[in-house]
Amino acid sequence: MRQEAREVRAAVGRDDRQRGRVGEGILKIADTRPVVAATAVPFVLRRPQDKATPGEPQVGRQVLAYKPDILRNVAEPEFRRVREERIGRGDKVHAIGIHGTRTIIELVLKIGHLEFDFPVVQAALSGYSNAAMRLLARRFGAPYALHEVVLDKSIAQSDKARRRLLGTLPHEDHPVGGQLMGAEPEEFGRAAALLVERGYDVIDINFGCPVKKVLGRHRGGYLLSDPPLAIEILRTVRAAVPPNVPVTVKMRRGLDESGESERNFFRIFDAAFEQGLAAVTLHPRTVRQRYMGPSDWAFLARVKRYAGPRTIIGSGDLFTAEAVKRMLEETGVDGVAVARGCIGNPWIFREARALLAGQALPDPPSVSEQGQVIREHLRLLVEHRGEDLAARLLRKVGIKYAELHPTPRLVRAAFIGATSYAKLLAVLDEWYDPARSWPPGRRKTDPGALIAAGARL
Repeated sequence: MRQEAREVRAAVGRDDRQRGRVGEGILKIADTRPVVAATAVPFVLRRPQDKATPGEPQVGRQVLAYKPDILRNVAEPEFRRVREERIGRGDKVHAIGIHGTRTIIELVLKIGHLEFDFPVVQAALSGYSNAAMRLLARRFGAPYALHEVVLDKSIAQSDKARRRLLGTLPHEDHPVGGQLMGAEPEEFGRAAALLVERGYDVIDINFGCPVKKVLGRHRGGYLLSDPPLAIEILRTVRAAVPPNVPVTVKMRRGLDESGESERNFFRIFDAAFEQGLAAVTLHPRTVRQRYMGPSDWAFLARVKRYAGPRTIIGSGDLFTAEAVKRMLEETGVDGVAVARGCIGNPWIFREARALLAGQALPDPPSVSEQGQVIREHLRLLVEHRGEDLAARLLRKVGIKYAELHPTPRLVRAAFIGATSYAKLLAVLDEWYDPARSWPPGRRKTDPGALIAAGARL
């Protein structure tokens, strides 16, 4: 399979098209399924709404099945572009070959000047997405991750506060985003500049947090109800950091279900790109919904259609690799941000990579592999935060890791009772002993026992 995939890449490369720009998107060979290079390379880039020339098959967003004789007379590999200026990020492009239609190219996720070969990233998670969690996510395939949200005033207070809240960025933890929350444009700007000084590659603005205490202080999701203030924050942050540092914003679809909330959303959305922001991450629930009920993927698809080539990253209800793939296919977003779905489950990135490459899902991690990863998570936490804090942080994440164990309830109870570093090590020795014969590990198929962001046990 690998040899055949290389042959396809080589054939496309001979026409100097292995990586080429189409509109504002980047094309990249992505499919590794067996394809015969001499007959599978010819294809046409076209969207469903673009009119085909006579005798030319139509290629659109869905994988279509054509009879082999369509390309019977094609003798040499060729690569043709059709109306490339009308193809933008989010359009699915397919290849027509002798064995039918194969999806062999995808659009790479682009945030400003940063380009990622995989459109699935780790979101900012309050109380969770520290350096240890981000590093594990990267090792399992996430190309980009965000630090947990921090308050702008706290960052601006003192260098001691910055060290306590941000720690030190490991050299392998790049590109990394720093997410800010606050209510004062000037504080936002100062904090953004300080994050850049500390090495953050992207600044992300939080207009989505639905926590009641945050809303009461006119932060997070509250700002979706105050477009003038929200837009001033966007403008100030963009102006405060160097032009080569992308600025992004996390939004929900409005404060509530009212028409006024939707109008406010689109006013802020448009202003974000007008002010030079590189991307919008959208969680398609309202602020009032918090995490109740399903997220509205139809709204997400509608926003992506409205956005055109502008980068939209989807979020919401991504608890399995299948859901990740389905959101990309159903909504057309440029990428997705996995949030609660990767707590205690960094394997979701490996599984999503497999599905998006047209491969079967890997087997769920064995108990032995789970134990190795949890111990590495603990080691990284100790390295960056010290033993006492590491034990408290991993105890909470351990409850989520337990859902993959063949005896999840017993392991969850053991993690809850691990109130010290020594007790935590004892849990790992007992329940993740590689010398024991364990049943197969479990695969996550639902949200599991959700833990509120920032919760303390």
